[in-house]
Amino acid sequence: MMAETAQAERKPRHKELIGTVVSNKMQKTIVVEVTRKKAHPMYARVISIRKKFYAHDEKNEAHAGDVVKIEESRPLSKLKRWTLKEIVRKTVLVPEVDADAGTGIGQ
Repeated sequence: MMAETAQAERKPRHKELIGTVVSNKMQKTIVVEVTRKKAHPMYARVISIRKKFYAHDEKNEAHAGDVVKIEESRPLSKLKRWTLKEIVRKTVLVPEVDADAGTGIGQ
């Protein structure tokens, strides 16, 4: 009985964070911005602290605007220390509009 409760209360081996994908322009790498709320040490106001993490995306499946869960891993490159665990919410992709299409320039 004691062993069962000890396993249930064990912390996960790797840290996990949830954030928004800011960039996916690199191959197999995404930049995830994690925002967390924290009380200011002196003024006690709640402030937002944003930090960017580079994460490994093996299948290039995450796109800018997606909400993703990333997991801490061994160092994969100079900046990458996280891997994509799952995509929590996909963004609604808006079709890109060609900027020159309606201007008549170059016709």
